[in-house]
Amino acid sequence: MLARKSIIPEEYVLARIAAENLRKPRIRDRPRKARFIAKNGACNLAHKNIREQGRFLQDIFTTLVDLKWRHTLVIFTMSFLCSWLLFAMMWWLVAFAHGDMDPSTENPLNSTKWTPCVTCVRSFTSAFLFSIEVQVTIGFGGRMMTEECPLAITVLILQNIVGLIINAVMLGCIFMKTAQAHRRAETLIFSRQAVIAVRNGKLCFMFRVGDLRKSMIISASVRIQVVRKTMTPEGEVIPIHQVDIPVDNPIESNNIFLVAPLIICHVIDKRSPLYDISASDLALQDLELIVILEGVVETTGITTQARTSYVAEEILWGHRFVPIVTEEEGVYAVDYSKFGNTVKVAAPRCSARELDEKPSILIQTLQKSELSHQNSLRKRNSMRRNNSIRRSNSMRRTNSSLIVPKVQFITPEGSQSASET
Repeated sequence: MLARKSIIPEEYVLARIAAENLRKPRIRDRPRKARFIAKNGACNLAHKNIREQGRFLQDIFTTLVDLKWRHTLVIFTMSFLCSWLLFAMMWWLVAFAHGDMDPSTENPLNSTKWTPCVTCVRSFTSAFLFSIEVQVTIGFGGRMMTEECPLAITVLILQNIVGLIINAVMLGCIFMKTAQAHRRAETLIFSRQAVIAVRNGKLCFMFRVGDLRKSMIISASVRIQVVRKTMTPEGEVIPIHQVDIPVDNPIESNNIFLVAPLIICHVIDKRSPLYDISASDLALQDLELIVILEGVVETTGITTQARTSYVAEEILWGHRFVPIVTEEEGVYAVDYSKFGNTVKVAAPRCSARELDEKPSILIQTLQKSELSHQNSLRKRNSMRRNNSIRRSNSMRRTNSSLIVPKVQFITPEGSQSASET
């Protein structure tokens, strides 16, 4: 508007706007890539266009276990209700075919002795109650079977067998859903972020894992995989290319003793997919590191698996996890409030390949960090010294202001006497 009124030349306004745009770089947010494994361990995968749905019915037990709880409870209830209704219809048909529903059989003046197949079954309601008593083995005593009808004995045997099968399948399904392995994995925790720092002269990728329960995970092992989109020399695009990377573990069996939180370390060497990645290249990388912890639950003996993943935004370069295990009164105490806390440490910003080619980079980085540490200590000492000097000066001023001046008294004899008050 000022340029239109000719107060400021238009050329100056355009130049100033261009200069401001140059000073403020535009940061374009990259579209976030979908994670293959979520932070809670769930697989971010959707199955579509499955034409062979019948394969799920062939493994009906696993299908029932994989269902949600509300669906399982509905199936559990309906299986019993349907079986009771089915056999109630069968008992009603047996009684109707034998003539137990005929009112003349209830007449006490009838000279012929009538023996029903099932006593006290005069309607479908009573047949339904008898079906429940047979299958659940309640046996109230009002309704009972006689030896008059062999068909009724066959129905009784069939209903007992079917009831036992339903009980075994449904109770086993409920038990398996209650004692599923992933329930134990809820108490296996991973650090929210991973770090890359120098350990033993090598760049290492590290994260922390812990177990909240006192019952241990037996034969626990950790695997790390890198998932990224790659292209082969022939031009084939692999959207989910999985590469195993080794874990630095002095034990040859690769098992860990997860009695306290541990820091799992992967040395970035020539075998690692992170070998050519520097600190500046890390934010531009489209990769995901999947961590899998497997082991056997000590109390149940069931194999469990806990999973998580780290994308490039969740990897901190030049950080290290703070120690959380301390010894207090002869007991090792773990402070889980600091489980994911990190501190910034000296680390070269170059890749592991450049560090192997020029080892002097690490020495220079450590020297710079040592000099900066000494300078910070000097600044702290000088600040403390200045603060102590200021405090002493302020104390001297306050003491000097409290000193009372000397007062001279003249006696009647004319002699002077000095006294302090």
